[in-house]
Amino acid sequence: MKHAYRPPRHKIHISRLIKLFRNRRFLTGFLIFLLVFASFLTVQAHRNNQAATVEPAAKQDTARQINQQQRHVKRQLHSYFQKITADKTTSVSFYNLGPVPGSAAAKSATARQFYKSGALATSANAHTPEISASTYKLYIAAYLFHLHAAGQYTWTPTAEDGFQRMIVNSANDFAEDTIDTYGPVNLDDYLASRHYYSPTFVSGQPATTTAYSLTLVLKDLAQQKGPFSHAKDQQKLLALMQRQVYRTGIPAGAAAAKSGTVVADKVGFLADTNNDAAIVTLPNGERYILVIMTHGRDQTGFSGFPRMAKITTHVQKLVYDPSLVKGLAK
Repeated sequence: MKHAYRPPRHKIHISRLIKLFRNRRFLTGFLIFLLVFASFLTVQAHRNNQAATVEPAAKQDTARQINQQQRHVKRQLHSYFQKITADKTTSVSFYNLGPVPGSAAAKSATARQFYKSGALATSANAHTPEISASTYKLYIAAYLFHLHAAGQYTWTPTAEDGFQRMIVNSANDFAEDTIDTYGPVNLDDYLASRHYYSPTFVSGQPATTTAYSLTLVLKDLAQQKGPFSHAKDQQKLLALMQRQVYRTGIPAGAAAAKSGTVVADKVGFLADTNNDAAIVTLPNGERYILVIMTHGRDQTGFSGFPRMAKITTHVQKLVYDPSLVKGLAK
């Protein structure tokens, strides 16, 4: 049987070289293509490196602008607080809570960063103990919620009614019965365990507290922490505070600054003392805590509440001016 002829290997290689040489135009074109493609990759890599450098720089620039604007607003706010508390008849504390999740304000990354919880917080004369008047009832609520969470308190219809009147109408009977039942020492010990002001309840003396302490209890309430971690109890208290009937202080001032603002607050009034402690929610979802405690100045009844309203309006317009965020880099 005859086998097919196979040329030597070296002859095959030479044949292929001859064919490639004859197709040198193809080779030239292919080399040009490789050079162009390599050049494209080099340019693209350079652009990517530039973009990688520019993007962090842009973010850093935005962060710097936000920080500068925050410091500017905080300085203005603190300066205003120092002015209105200079005669020591007023204590004031402000704490921005940040936007409600899912709200219009929460959708803006710049707004979320600018109004990050606590970023603008400031106060004046806020650690000075003052007569609390009925703002102490926030502590009564905290203590009862603490007992309820521990299974040591039951919300009977009578208790529900008394609690509602204590918050909505600022009635005293339920609060005083609670102090008598559990004792001022137990109440004060609990307040101290939460780092609230203590002693608040001293036999034979008006209850005392500080604007800072009331800010702490409202912060726990707003963030559903500590004694307010039970969602049903927390929502019950907030709903009642929104219905409380004395609304010429912070609620009036917040509404004057922005229509549609919702205020959950607890007031206190006793002799020349007028106080208001509030969680304020703007229509766009931004939230803040404001506590104002006043006395003196020949105040009687509710005569100090219009002054608290005026303070609130100024604070809200200063801190939540829409141009503050719009002017920042995206």
